[in-house]
Amino acid sequence: MVKKQDKYVLGKESKIAPDGTKLFRLVAGTTFTHKTLGVIKKGSLGGWVECLVKKNGDAWVSGNAWVSGNAWVSGDAWVSGDAWVSGDAWVSGDAWVSGDAQVSGDAQVSGDAWVSGDALVSGNAWVSGDAWVSGNAWVSGNARVSGNAQVYGNAQVYGNAQVYGNARVSGDARVSGDAWVYGKIKLTSVLCSRFSFEFDWQVKLWQKKEKEFEAEVKKRSKK
Repeated sequence: MVKKQDKYVLGKESKIAPDGTKLFRLVAGTTFTHKTLGVIKKGSLGGWVECLVKKNGDAWVSGNAWVSGNAWVSGDAWVSGDAWVSGDAWVSGDAWVSGDAQVSGDAQVSGDAWVSGDALVSGNAWVSGDAWVSGNAWVSGNARVSGNAQVYGNAQVYGNAQVYGNARVSGDARVSGDAWVYGKIKLTSVLCSRFSFEFDWQVKLWQKKEKEFEAEVKKRSKK
């Protein structure tokens, strides 16, 4: 009986990651088809991994990307560029982590989600569905970004906050606490931690109230 070849093997080439972990070059042990990349031929060199997990589906790590700790890349997920997946993080489904993005802690990126640029997904955060997190954006804590939502620029979503639907959070916006942002709303410079927004007029009204309150405080302080 012919022994079944392993889909992935560790190459002889190794290097030390910035955190001191020894990583090995990933090598395709057999020819297989990746949903996004197409055919990956036997012997193809991939990125860097600390160890192998047998049940990885057709996932692939390429370029200078690296996966360490108990992190798991499975399904048809793809980690590329200089991306880093570490800790107990999971990247699964058809998710893509690229650029200099980092996924760490117990974070999960799944579905068709895309994390790119210098984005950071950490803690117990989840990015799923067709969501995008890019630029210098951060998603951390127990935050959830899902649906067709996009978080980018210098935006941060953290705490128990949720961003979903077709919502866009960008610029220097901060969404935290138990706030929910959903629908077709676009936040660019709002700091919200207690409220839920679905429409732009709600944000504008809230901003107006905030300005009125600040003006009243200044007025009283001068008396």
